[in-house]
Amino acid sequence: MKRRRTGASDTSPAIAAMLMAANRALTSQEKVRQVLDCNEVSEAMALAGLRARHPEASDRELRLRLAAQRLGRPLMIAAFGWDPERSGDG
Repeated sequence: MKRRRTGASDTSPAIAAMLMAANRALTSQEKVRQVLDCNEVSEAMALAGLRARHPEASDRELRLRLAAQRLGRPLMIAAFGWDPERSGDG
């Protein structure tokens, strides 16, 4: 039987076991909160990258560009009438 990996390759087995135990002890609500927190950080980082690439963009345009990263150009055009390859918030 193949043993399943439980952590990063640079994490000792003892520490990996501690992390796994701590994760198992979390309530469902705590796990959901962690996922939501990770999503919030991910979105903030994506917006920071967009802001760096498009310093002239309005908040609305940055939000549209963020949505375009997730949805893709064809759906953005069909759903919002906005083309992410153009500048501005249309």
